[in-house]
Amino acid sequence: MFIPLRDENPGGRFPIVTLFLVTLNTALFLASVFSEKGLEYFALTYGAIPFEISHFVSLPGSVPLAPPLTLFTSMFLHGSFFHLAGNMLYLWIFGNNIEESLGAVKFLLFYVASGLAAGLSQVAFSPNSQIPMIGASGAIAGVLGAYFILYPHARVQTLVFLFIYIRVVPIPAAVLLGIWFLMQLLNVGMGGGVAWFAHLGGFLAGVVLIKWLAGKPRWRRS
Repeated sequence: MFIPLRDENPGGRFPIVTLFLVTLNTALFLASVFSEKGLEYFALTYGAIPFEISHFVSLPGSVPLAPPLTLFTSMFLHGSFFHLAGNMLYLWIFGNNIEESLGAVKFLLFYVASGLAAGLSQVAFSPNSQIPMIGASGAIAGVLGAYFILYPHARVQTLVFLFIYIRVVPIPAAVLLGIWFLMQLLNVGMGGGVAWFAHLGGFLAGVVLIKWLAGKPRWRRS
């Protein structure tokens, strides 16, 4: 198991959009937890259900929200504290440098576009699934893809668990994120309530979008 703690790639600007996204996701999670309707209601109402999107229909009992809109709303909801915490950790570590590279407005558009691409990837590979998708993982996967391209040599202080071996190790971003992508690929078809294709689609969307939006990679050695 690998848990990134921080990167050795300081930015020069305050990451206002990254902070906004972390705050928004956290606030919406708390609102859903403490709501009388509960998490399940928000997941069923604002989660993206592949069957509804691919067939453009609303399942019986669902709230009448146009299915394509749920691709957007779903990326701001989370099913548990650990789901939220893991996503926000990755966003905070890697998002600030991508925001600095693109600028605030372009970064926000990049984030949303990556999330939509991630959701559509899951719909494309599981068009008949009636399980709601929620979470920022797809959008954040896009951020990871962008970081992989722009800062492959930046070192990431990572907590490594390998049986009895537990240590914080500096790992090049290209290696860490490459391992992350491989793990998503190997888990495809394993289930577990995780939208693996969304992770893969978001990452690849980030790779493509950053090359278009940011131009030449900014290689950094540390």
